[in-house]
Amino acid sequence: MHNSTFAQDIPVVAPGAVVKEISSQFKFTEGPAVNAQGDIYFTDQPNDKIWKYDASGHLSLFMDKTGRSNGLYFDKKGNIVACADEKDELWSISPDKKVTVLLGDYEGKRLNGPNDLWIDDKGGIYFTDPYYQRDYWDRTQPEIEEQKVYYLPPGAKAAVVADDKLVKPNGIVGTPDGKYLFVADIEDDKTYKYRINEDGSLTDRQLFVAQGSDGMTLDNEGNLYITGNGVTIYDKTGKKLGNIPIPRHWTGNICFGGKDRQTLFITASEAIYTLQMRVKGVE
Repeated sequence: MHNSTFAQDIPVVAPGAVVKEISSQFKFTEGPAVNAQGDIYFTDQPNDKIWKYDASGHLSLFMDKTGRSNGLYFDKKGNIVACADEKDELWSISPDKKVTVLLGDYEGKRLNGPNDLWIDDKGGIYFTDPYYQRDYWDRTQPEIEEQKVYYLPPGAKAAVVADDKLVKPNGIVGTPDGKYLFVADIEDDKTYKYRINEDGSLTDRQLFVAQGSDGMTLDNEGNLYITGNGVTIYDKTGKKLGNIPIPRHWTGNICFGGKDRQTLFITASEAIYTLQMRVKGVE
């Protein structure tokens, strides 16, 4: 472990905190998610593994053969819900690694490749479905032309389309009060904010920032963190607070973890990083 770079003078970062490289033993890290104890789980998708970085800072392998899991999120029962794009499914992975397939298609057609997700208070799952050609697929073109945002209602066997007007949706996160959803259109370099209706549908789409993102998270002050070229932070009005540089690496995704939820955990290509924050996560 070694210090990598100083974060800029950004008000949400803990005074004097530095970005620390935890490990660089991976091929491409993605999908970090935090459980109730503050432990962070993340994927190394090309190697088909899920790793655990616990609240005390210990790194260990959690699971091998994960259906090529990408984005992860914990449900209220402590299961990992995973975007498993080997067969383009949504999986629920129990703490003892029992797999349940929650969703396998849309109207009989194979999904493009579930990428990232967010779960609402009711247990409904919003997920993005961009098409990124994988070398482990036996297909070379999608069955569904549009790259959409879907919603899987609690307990449902079929997803509904939440938005089909994006070029390539990727990062997604909702506010803890369940009122708003942010979705990044990575190919169109835009991030949108939606109002979430009682039935889970989305309305009132507004351009939040003219920047796309791979993964996203929120803090307890309502600031939005988006990834790609380092980590860029915007306040709740869309004003840029600053950028945390991660040299040499594409920054794929982020979440807050640790016992106090004040550790920003960053997946960046073959490496993972942490940064101590003044604010807390809301996952």
